[in-house]
Amino acid sequence: MQAVILAGGLGTRLKPFTEDYPKPMFEIGGKPFIVYLIEQVYSWGIKDIILLLGYRADVIQNYLGEGSSFGVHISYSVTPKEYDTGARIRSVQNILKEEFLLLYCDNYCPINYQKAYELFRDSKCMIQVTAYANRDGYTKNNLKTEGTSVVKYDKKRETEGLNAVDIGYALIKKEALRYLPEGNINFEREVYPVVVGKNQMSVYLTEHRYYSIGSWERMELTKQFFQEKDVVFLDRDGTLNKKPPKACYIENPEEFVWMDGAKEAVKRLKDAGYTIYLFTNQPGIARGRLSQEDLEAIHKKMQQELEEVGAGIDGIYCCSHNWDEGCFCRKPKPGLLYQAQREHSLNLPKCIVIGDDDRDMDAGNAAGCDCIQVSEEYPLLEAVKDLLKR
Repeated sequence: MQAVILAGGLGTRLKPFTEDYPKPMFEIGGKPFIVYLIEQVYSWGIKDIILLLGYRADVIQNYLGEGSSFGVHISYSVTPKEYDTGARIRSVQNILKEEFLLLYCDNYCPINYQKAYELFRDSKCMIQVTAYANRDGYTKNNLKTEGTSVVKYDKKRETEGLNAVDIGYALIKKEALRYLPEGNINFEREVYPVVVGKNQMSVYLTEHRYYSIGSWERMELTKQFFQEKDVVFLDRDGTLNKKPPKACYIENPEEFVWMDGAKEAVKRLKDAGYTIYLFTNQPGIARGRLSQEDLEAIHKKMQQELEEVGAGIDGIYCCSHNWDEGCFCRKPKPGLLYQAQREHSLNLPKCIVIGDDDRDMDAGNAAGCDCIQVSEEYPLLEAVKDLLKR
């Protein structure tokens, strides 16, 4: 596979930085944003990279060179700064492989590339875009999807019923370029609607928020996302406290009884610098077995007893829906993890989920987290000891 990165625009929304430097060279966490993209595609096994440059191309070329220091080989195409995406792609048409990955230089999302490529391969479509589900209204949608198909692409974002937003990471068969007109045109505006009209565009949908340096408005969230942080999501019943029988619930603080070693395990995590979030299904609320106030009292006791040993939980995420309500937050669905991701700008593939139930593992795997399953034979304390040895 070959990665092609569009990186030639003027970046006017990032002035005054872009008065002297090209947008991809904006530093986050001590290194240019473009480096994060190169490191990402390298982690997927992609070492052949083409950078489509225009404005201040020399700055990027001088910094990256031929790419050997990043373990890749970088080729460059430098076209006039006024060129749009279609003209830039046409400039390298003769060296493109039969399939290539097209990225925007200002977006980053920790997608599961293997799953995305498998979907692309199985769909047999000409183009597969990656789209953010945008449940939180993070930006305006420009796609209408049905299942794994794109049925409408609207660059102006005006059509009713749009339900996702293209974030790049497009897998493209070179044959799609037959629909690329001559002239200085926009690739997405001209080619995507044609491909959609031929039922040849699939979509890899991600719930993980993407991060951008496209404008100053989102820069703080992007900086937060790239900050190194150790995060653990802990299940509650059966992991921290003794699990009630099936279809029964912890209904008051007195019934919350710690598993042996669980408080010590939480303290060890805190002492090691981990941020800890609790994520738990509590359908007893929907079923009328306890109230929200009862749940808060239970968690107040939990926090107080953790404080006594010098520990604590940093945030609690709870699904209070009934089993059959079809919500996105009830495990095994990963909605609680994505809620925390958005609120704290987390990189979920770098987070750890620990729980005792298969549903905890399913939720964690769906979100791309590193998952550890505990049991009576392998309790939380032992799992934490092993984690801290890594």
